[in-house]
Amino acid sequence: MVRAILHTGRLFVPLLAGASLRDRVMASIGALIGIGFVGLTCTALFPASMPWIVAPMGASAVLLFAVPASPLAQPWSIAGGNGISAIVGAIAAWVFPDPAIAAAVAVSLAILTMSLLRCLHPPGGAAALSAVLGGYALFSAHLIDFLVVVLVNSLLMVAIGWLFHRFSGHSYPHRAKPVEGKALAPAPVSGLLMGDIDAALDDLGETFDISREDLALLLDRAEVHAAERSKS
Repeated sequence: MVRAILHTGRLFVPLLAGASLRDRVMASIGALIGIGFVGLTCTALFPASMPWIVAPMGASAVLLFAVPASPLAQPWSIAGGNGISAIVGAIAAWVFPDPAIAAAVAVSLAILTMSLLRCLHPPGGAAALSAVLGGYALFSAHLIDFLVVVLVNSLLMVAIGWLFHRFSGHSYPHRAKPVEGKALAPAPVSGLLMGDIDAALDDLGETFDISREDLALLLDRAEVHAAERSKS
């Protein structure tokens, strides 16, 4: 009985690798500052007839502050993904009068467009859906308002994320780089190359939320710890 309860409890354990309590607290503080800054700024900038923030910003804040190393959380992903998806959603709402069909087409094409333009960002799907559910028609004043809000929200969120992560201890925009003060990895006996990592990713046939460079750096650090363990 106890074993069954423990096994069930593991289903609720986050699987996010490398996450510490400090990181989670910092992510919460970052989201508080980020959403607050965007909200206060846009309330002052926009007239009362325009929305001051869009719902996808909440999801963008989760990525930006909780997993800043993710390729999905980088500046172009946030600004480009949200902005382009909002445009795609508006076009879908204009072309397809049935909201259900427009919603499906909007999210589908948003994923394709973001992928092709290298700015895949999950909240972009919400931005495309918001354009449909909001009933924004192409070339209307409402569309312009909506697109302006999405773009300004996204740019402000990126700016506050860049500033916040100067103090959080995380690099942003993220770049894979050796850890300062840590021993360099020994030359691996296997002679692992970046091409080997690409081949392994092709073998698995899955998309992982980590860059090739970060994956290579992670393997290098694993080599260091393996070498230290073999000496002890």
